[in-house]
Amino acid sequence: MKDSLVAIRNFLAKVKYKYIWKPVFFIFDPENIHDKMTAFLRVFGKYALTRKLTYFFFGYSNRMLEQSILGINFKNPVGLSAGFDKNATLMSIMPSLGFGFEEVGSITAQAYDGNPKPRLYRLPEAKSLRVNYGLKNLGAEILHKKLQNKKFPLPVGINIAKTNSSLTSEINNGIEDYFFTYKTFQDIGSYFTINISCPNTCEEKPIFAEPENLDLLLNKIFSIPKVKPIFVKISPDLEEEKLDAILEICLKHKVDGFVCTNLTKINTLNHQGKGGFSGKLDDELSDKTIRYVYKKINSAEALLPQGSKKPIIIGVGGVFTAEDAYKKIKAGASLVELITGMIFEGPQVVSDINLGLVKLLQKDGYKNISEAVGKESQ
Repeated sequence: MKDSLVAIRNFLAKVKYKYIWKPVFFIFDPENIHDKMTAFLRVFGKYALTRKLTYFFFGYSNRMLEQSILGINFKNPVGLSAGFDKNATLMSIMPSLGFGFEEVGSITAQAYDGNPKPRLYRLPEAKSLRVNYGLKNLGAEILHKKLQNKKFPLPVGINIAKTNSSLTSEINNGIEDYFFTYKTFQDIGSYFTINISCPNTCEEKPIFAEPENLDLLLNKIFSIPKVKPIFVKISPDLEEEKLDAILEICLKHKVDGFVCTNLTKINTLNHQGKGGFSGKLDDELSDKTIRYVYKKINSAEALLPQGSKKPIIIGVGGVFTAEDAYKKIKAGASLVELITGMIFEGPQVVSDINLGLVKLLQKDGYKNISEAVGKESQ
C-alpha cells in the first residue's frame, strides 16, 4: 500500500477513534476496557484471515525502518512496552497492528493478582495514565509452559521483575526470585529486560535500583552463560549520582542495553493515590535520561570491557507521534516503545508513527533509521 493511501487510511481511523470509539471507551473503567480489548485482540490473533484484515487496516512497512540490533532483526523501531501484554497473549496480532517488537510481562517468579482495585486511572488533561497494577501476572512457570515451543512472528522481550511481596524485599530472596524467572525463560524470547524500577510494589523504593544491590543481582544473573541480550530498565527519577553508579555497574557486567524509562513517581498534577505516571508526564524525563545515558555510554566507550559492544537504548515514555519517537531516536534510542499513546490516539498510531518516521528520515537525508540514532546527543 502506498504511503499516501496509508496516510489517508490512518487519518480516517484516527477521526473514527477520536469521535466515536474513544468517547465510548472513556466512559467505562479503564482496566475493564483494557481487559475487553486484550480479549478481542487475542481472538483476532488466532486466525490468519483476521490477522490479514487487521494488517490491512493498521499495518505498515518500509525498509528504511529495518534494523539488525544485537543479532535481532527489527522490521521497525516501534514496540509495545511491558505492562500491556502482562500474560503474553498478544504476540500473534502485534505485527498486524504495525509493531516491530514487544515486551511481555513483567513476569515474576510467583503469580500475583495485583494491587487492590481500582489501579488504573486515565488523566486526559495530561495525556497520561496513573498505573498501580503492582506486577500482576500468572507467574513464571505457568507462562513458560504456555509459551514453550511457540514461534513468535516478531522479536519478543521477556521483561522480568521480582514478585511483589514483602518476602522478596530481603536482598537474597529478591535475587533468587529474579534468577528463577531468568533461568526459566532461557529458551523463550529474543532478549531479557531486567526491571529494577517498578514504582508500584510494596516497597517504598525499588531495592535493586540501589547500586550495591544491583551489583549483587547482576553477579547472579551473569553466573550462568548468557544466551541472549540483557537490558536493564531504569527509572526516570534518578539523581545523576545514582544513575552514574548504575551505569558503571551495568557496563562492568557487559549489560547489552538500557530501557529508558519506567513510570515516573513525580506527581506534577497532585493527583491523589498510589502508582506511577506514564505518557506525557514521563516524556521529558525519559528524553533527558536517554540523552544522559547515551552521552555517558559514548564517553565510556573506550573503558568498556574488552570484547564489549556499546549498549543499546530503548526509549519509552510519552510517544504519541512520529516527532515524539524521532526525538527519542535522535537523543540516542535505537528503538522506542509505547502504550499510553495507543490508548489516547488509537490503534492506527503505530503505523502513523512509522509512516511519519520515514518522512522525517527522508527530510533529513537519511537512508535508514539507524543513521539518526544519537544525532542530537553527539
